[in-house]
Amino acid sequence: MTRSKRILITRLGMDAHWRGSIVVARALRDAGMEVVYIGNQMPENIVETALQEDVDIIGLSSLSGNHMELAPEVVNLLQEKDMGDTPVILGGTVPPDDIPKLKEAGLKEIFGPGTPLEEIIRTVSELSLN
Repeated sequence: MTRSKRILITRLGMDAHWRGSIVVARALRDAGMEVVYIGNQMPENIVETALQEDVDIIGLSSLSGNHMELAPEVVNLLQEKDMGDTPVILGGTVPPDDIPKLKEAGLKEIFGPGTPLEEIIRTVSELSLN
């Protein structure tokens, strides 16, 4: 029996904007994925949880503007733990100028406000197959 894809959903740092992460987590769950939701966390805790939970992909949420510092830190810590092949995606309010920098830092995809849930589900499904 094949296990369903496992995705970790978390909000970066002390971001109080929870609604988007909950909506995405539920959509992924309803699409047949196993979702591990841990709320607000710093990069060290995110990576430790990803390791313990053996997740296939990490989904970060940020609406507080801390994405340029904390999201790349998650990618760097994954590499230090020999988990550099774990895809990291980000959703939230990200200025267009930040997107190329975040992708250069190792994030696989960035979703802005209003991204259709079907697009997020499709991307997560495709990333977790690799």
